[in-house]
Amino acid sequence: MSLPRFRPVAAGSPILAMARKAAEHRAAGHEVIDLTLGEPDFAPPDHVIAAAHEALDTRRMGYTPVNGIPPLRAAIREHFARERGLTFADDEIAVGCGAKQVIFNAFLASLEKGDEVVLPAPYWASYPDMVRACGAVPVVVPTALETGFRLDPDVLAAAITPKTRWVVINAPGNPSGAVYSASDLAALAEVIAGHPRILVLSDDIYAPIRFSDTPYASFAAVVPDLADRTLTIDGVSKAYAMTGWRVGWAGGPKDLVTAINAVQSQNATQTSSLSQIAAVAALTGPQDSLPVRAEIYRKRRDAALAVLAESPHLSTAAPDGAFYLFPRIAGRHGDETAMALLEATGVAVVPGSAFGGDDHLRLSFALDEASLVEGCRRIVDFLGRA
Repeated sequence: MSLPRFRPVAAGSPILAMARKAAEHRAAGHEVIDLTLGEPDFAPPDHVIAAAHEALDTRRMGYTPVNGIPPLRAAIREHFARERGLTFADDEIAVGCGAKQVIFNAFLASLEKGDEVVLPAPYWASYPDMVRACGAVPVVVPTALETGFRLDPDVLAAAITPKTRWVVINAPGNPSGAVYSASDLAALAEVIAGHPRILVLSDDIYAPIRFSDTPYASFAAVVPDLADRTLTIDGVSKAYAMTGWRVGWAGGPKDLVTAINAVQSQNATQTSSLSQIAAVAALTGPQDSLPVRAEIYRKRRDAALAVLAESPHLSTAAPDGAFYLFPRIAGRHGDETAMALLEATGVAVVPGSAFGGDDHLRLSFALDEASLVEGCRRIVDFLGRA
């Protein structure tokens, strides 16, 4: 009996694919400097680990509400108020297995076949495939390295159609590191305001990792008139170095959050009870490690930029946040360059095509400065002789 055929919506994460190639290269006995994964090289704060140990010792595990244990929802609401200037009711909070799942749940709960989602490029690699998995259409709109990879209001206006359902704003961006000012967001809001059907996904997951003292501008806080159409995403993965704990959340309008929670109830029930307890500790405990780590990332960024600037073949914008560089390569395709780099130098990077930038590479600087600088030096040397 033949099995039914299934149509894959994507070939899988290109980021993880390159990470696997790097692992295979290492397993074959080759030295590898891995600049692929967006995973902090720090440990979670000590008080987070202590809270998890205490929970295990007291065996406080079991099923929880779909939208998280009450202490976690309370901590999330306080976090939104303190860090974003946003106020949410308890039933306006969704919790999932990482911010990634919450975003997917939001798309699944709201998109119909043929709907369109506007994605500024470069974009996080998972956005387009999530959209396609829901039967909708990703509409990719370009941004420019020369203007900091920020979405232009006129470009946004030209991309909107009657089928547009979501506009995605990710800041600091992955892979661009772009951050929007309050005036930037207000200009985008003027375009969106005239289209009542459009929802805004404000993906703030990298917000604590910024390299200036300018207060963070989150879309719903800057444009409260559109708060009832905005879903604000966050989680513990990046800021608190808790990628594998899988706790993310969203704050937004009650009807949308109710739909997201309904999806969550059927595809995972809840995220890990232990992880939720640890996330409460992360949000309510000392926050002093966050600016310290952001400063370490800034120093790494500057060290890498100084090396990459030596190559006439690279143009690299200084990111305002997150922990990625997204250099443009003159006259070369990112896919071919990434593979050649790994084979010739042992440096693993992600080709820019994964993010909508074919002539770019993504370099993560979530690793020690010495390895980062050496990796960048090898890239510069390789391009100089290639």
